Amino acid sequence: MIRYIINGAPLSSGICHCKTCRRTASAPCLPFIGVRSADFRYTHGEPIDYTSSVGVTRSFCGRCGSPLTYRRDDSPAELDVMTVSLDNPNAAPPTFHVWAGEILDWGQITDDLVVYPRSRDAKKSI
Repeated sequence: MIRYIINGAPLSSGICHCKTCRRTASAPCLPFIGVRSADFRYTHGEPIDYTSSVGVTRSFCGRCGSPLTYRRDDSPAELDVMTVSLDNPNAAPPTFHVWAGEILDWGQITDDLVVYPRSRDAKKSI
C-alpha cells in the first residue's frame, strides 16, 4: 500500500474530462487537487511513474493500479493529487471542471461549477 502526506491546504480542486485522464483512470472523469510539490511526500511505498504525454509524468500504485499524481515539467512547484486517493475525499470538493471540450458524448455536467473547455490556463469558461 502506498501512503503519502500533504502538509498544507490544496491550491485548487477540480474535475478533468480529458481523454488522457479518462484512459488513466478508466473512468469518465478524474477529480484532482492541486498542491505545492514541497508540501507532498510519500510516507510508505513507492509509486510507479510513467510519461503519459510530452512533459507529463503520472504516478500510480503498482499493486492496485490506482492513479495517484500528475506532474508537469513546466510547473515543478505544483503537483496534482487524485482526490479519490485521499483518506477523506469529501474534504476537497471540486470547484471547477477542465477539458470539458473533450467530455464523452454521453457525459453530462449537472452542477453549477465553473466549466473550462480546455485547461484553466486558457482563461475562458463556458
